[in-house]
Amino acid sequence: MGKMFYGMSDQPIEIEDRLLAHVQSVVLTKLRRGESFSLSWQHSQGGRETIWVHSAIPFRIILDEVEQVPLNREILVRLVEAANSNHGLDLSPSALAEIEGKAAPRAAFLARAA
Repeated sequence: MGKMFYGMSDQPIEIEDRLLAHVQSVVLTKLRRGESFSLSWQHSQGGRETIWVHSAIPFRIILDEVEQVPLNREILVRLVEAANSNHGLDLSPSALAEIEGKAAPRAAFLARAA
């Protein structure tokens, strides 16, 4: 399980490594281009949280995987499309299922281990 830290908070946002590697790629690309966006996820307690991702705010990702996780281009495209939308990048299970459903069937790897 990977960890994402945003701002000055020392409270990690835990996300499965395969998904987090894709999120990292999207976030770094958008920030490199100077593009801000919203990022939402579901808490383990059932609630939701949304942050505004901006280059002026510290952003750190820690992956448990030692080797670089292979990235799926179709999933990256869908995640970027979501980040560019009015709703922003949503990492909730229902939003991810929709993203996987729009990509080829092999993209369902997000839910399974390496």
